[in-house]
Amino acid sequence: MGKILVTGAQGNVGAYVAQYAISNGEQVKVASRGLKALETQYVNSAECIYFDFTDSSSFNAALDGVDRVFIVRPPQLGAPEDLKPFIEAMKNQGGIKLVSFLSLIGVEKNPAPPHHKIEKYIEQAKLPYCHIRPSFFMQNISGIHAFEIKHFDRIIVPVKNALTSFIDTEDIGFLVAKILSESEKHQNKAYSITGPEAISYWQVERILSEELGRKITYANPQPLFAKKYWTDVRGIDKEYSNVMGMLYMMTRLGTAKKITSTFEEVTGRKPQAFRQFVKKNLNAWER
Repeated sequence: MGKILVTGAQGNVGAYVAQYAISNGEQVKVASRGLKALETQYVNSAECIYFDFTDSSSFNAALDGVDRVFIVRPPQLGAPEDLKPFIEAMKNQGGIKLVSFLSLIGVEKNPAPPHHKIEKYIEQAKLPYCHIRPSFFMQNISGIHAFEIKHFDRIIVPVKNALTSFIDTEDIGFLVAKILSESEKHQNKAYSITGPEAISYWQVERILSEELGRKITYANPQPLFAKKYWTDVRGIDKEYSNVMGMLYMMTRLGTAKKITSTFEEVTGRKPQAFRQFVKKNLNAWER
């Protein structure tokens, strides 16, 4: 059996995919534009290689000896067409047993996010695929939104009273690694995966307050205010803010409340609950 190529191997999901694939006894090739940082993170545990979706000269080396691929769309790539050359390179190489693409829950019914077209490109290339469609990452709370929670005790997310079936990226990584290790069982499928519960940001507020021992407040801002805050105050890239705004608008309309049993059906274990996640990540918000 060949190697597994993991793109985005320094990110929230990719790092867990690589970690669990390695623990499964797989030969893993991790790919990134930042080769030195990659080599520091994966000392002697994985083959590290320079890779860039926009640099076709990096494709052959990345795919050499590879028969399974995990794809994460870099957030700086706005156009789904940017991934087409690499998809074509996988098709032309032949011998690919599975392409697992990190997509979005509900994207099969929503053509607006770039993930919708990327799924279609992979399918049209006749590559064996397994689309992973997770709900919102719990790590959004410990990552992009941690600044306000840590310094101002505020959650700046514009979704009103909508529910979100958060999932831990560690669970996503565990599931993807299992799928890649059992590639033939999961060909030409799409898995919508969520955590065990759908909660509101008022509940997020309460759980964070209880576990941190101080009052955290859900600000419940209007969408336009949130986007202006992200770009003008936080200095977040405008395109990234626009994508966040689009996803949170979808959440506001009720698209993130769905709970599925797919994670447990595929892995044989239950996904982690939000309180479990908070307990193990308290340092993200502690002062």
